[in-house]
Amino acid sequence: MDHEKLRDFPVIIELPVLWGDMDAFQHVNNVRYFRYFESARIAYCDRVGLSEIMEKTGVGPILSFTQCRFRIALTYPDMISIGARVSEIGKDRFTMKTVLISHRFSKVAAEGEDVLVTYDYKVKRKTPLPAELRQNILALEGNAGKGLEEPETGSR
Repeated sequence: MDHEKLRDFPVIIELPVLWGDMDAFQHVNNVRYFRYFESARIAYCDRVGLSEIMEKTGVGPILSFTQCRFRIALTYPDMISIGARVSEIGKDRFTMKTVLISHRFSKVAAEGEDVLVTYDYKVKRKTPLPAELRQNILALEGNAGKGLEEPETGSR
């Protein structure tokens, strides 16, 4: 789906709204939106080679924060497009924005934000963002990534 709100998102996935996504109130359950965002987040991580980086270094993301702003209720049947982009890169974390568009309504159904901290799974503690991951994110973001990095004053 070509939607103005998705213009600056380098990763866009499409998913069907399934009958089983709805709850007793006959709309998609709020928990499902977080699963939709997770699917877009994983697609983004695949595009920046996170699995390979994690395999080499033992460093990967751990979700530190997530939120969702619900805009419209989704129902079956529908198709959705979910855009994912990194909006900020810090010393040991990055912030990802997601936008979910309903094809049926041609509107934003939800907006999300996640903070992912880079975590060394071998020693069980947070660690600086691997340089390769930082470079891959900046390359994927292209022009949208200009000004993405926060000043190196330490982590939040």
